[in-house]
Amino acid sequence: MPDSGLSRAQRIPTTDTGATPPRLTPPPGSAATAAARRTGILVTLVLGGLTALPPLSMDMYLPALPAVTDSLHAPAATVQLTLTACLTGMALGQVVVGPMSDRWGRRRPLLLGMIVYVFATAICVFAPTAELLIGFRLLQGLAGAAGIVIARAVVRDMYDGVEMARFFSTLMLISGVAPVIAPVIGGQVLRITDWRGIFAVLTVVGVLLTLVVWKWLHETLPPAERHTGGVGDALRTMRGLLADRVFSGYMIAGSLAFAALFAYVSASPFVIQEIYGASPQTFSLLFGINSVGLIAVGQINGKILVGRISLDKALGFGLSVIVLAATALLLMTSGVFGDVGLVPVATGLFVLMSAMGLAMPNTNAQALMRTKHAAGSASALLGTSSFLIGAVASPLVGIAGEATAVPMAVVQLVCAVGAMACFLAMCRPWQRVATRL
Repeated sequence: MPDSGLSRAQRIPTTDTGATPPRLTPPPGSAATAAARRTGILVTLVLGGLTALPPLSMDMYLPALPAVTDSLHAPAATVQLTLTACLTGMALGQVVVGPMSDRWGRRRPLLLGMIVYVFATAICVFAPTAELLIGFRLLQGLAGAAGIVIARAVVRDMYDGVEMARFFSTLMLISGVAPVIAPVIGGQVLRITDWRGIFAVLTVVGVLLTLVVWKWLHETLPPAERHTGGVGDALRTMRGLLADRVFSGYMIAGSLAFAALFAYVSASPFVIQEIYGASPQTFSLLFGINSVGLIAVGQINGKILVGRISLDKALGFGLSVIVLAATALLLMTSGVFGDVGLVPVATGLFVLMSAMGLAMPNTNAQALMRTKHAAGSASALLGTSSFLIGAVASPLVGIAGEATAVPMAVVQLVCAVGAMACFLAMCRPWQRVATRL
């Protein structure tokens, strides 16, 4: 597929200090930039769909978790492993797909991953046991990783600096629709069929998105900028990225923040429905409200804060709010304030989720701004770290059974404090001068 002109749209690197380096890409008014602007909205929608597919795959399934435990006669901890398997697959898949996209371009690995995703999701419909469901969810995650890692790499191909941070916030608006509507759709599907119908719907979504990618997402990495090395070269590139203390700091801080979020994702169906007695529809509504909060704060970040204050300041504030919200949740769920009921706990979860709108786009943007020619590998490391740590957090939230929400709050607080510690100790925003690899 020839280069469509999307590979370097409006790429004017800008650092947190406000300095604007020399222009590295075609100036405004050039044919390449004009073509990118004409197709910008369409590309944003396609990339939004790719980043929305993982939360759609996870969140549509959440209201069905209690039903799956009954249908497959498996304990809750085993059924929660279906979430862990999908996350683990997404983590490992990114390690493979990211370097592949640096070598062969973005388009071919993405299409291959989407085809395998459709196959694995269709097989989940017929899984007769929890063990087989876990296996095919692992394959689903491995294939779905292509959309996550390549979408981030495409953004890095097209943008840099403040523009990249803004695009990540816009992408959050598009992809954030998925967690808003996914539990609602999942709850409604459960009204007319069982949990297997949810995977049938996801199969159809996967087929449609594959067709959209095939028709409208052109190649963004020109052949001249691709890596020609093999596995050894890819490993050396990743080792070099990990050796950068600041890159690793943003990567770990973002991963721990994601783990705090996923602790909520994994535990909330049981916390809201089993402990506080809410219906699947009420759970879906609360989950959607929390996702709206995340989207709204993400848009405030991209439209108002970016360019006016440093990304590090916005990130630090977001992490501080997450720590405070997790602390409040631990105090409430452990009974310090007595039996507080659903509303205060739901409020604490809303604050925690909303603050993710400052943490997630800014950690990604700050980390990727330190990479020039290895966007796929850098994106793979960011995604792999997030999903692996999230996969570890998932089973921990159910370690004390289904009758208490304390493990969820403990995991969230530990991850939030860890994220803040990594940000301060490794990124050192008060003394760092932005550099490039």
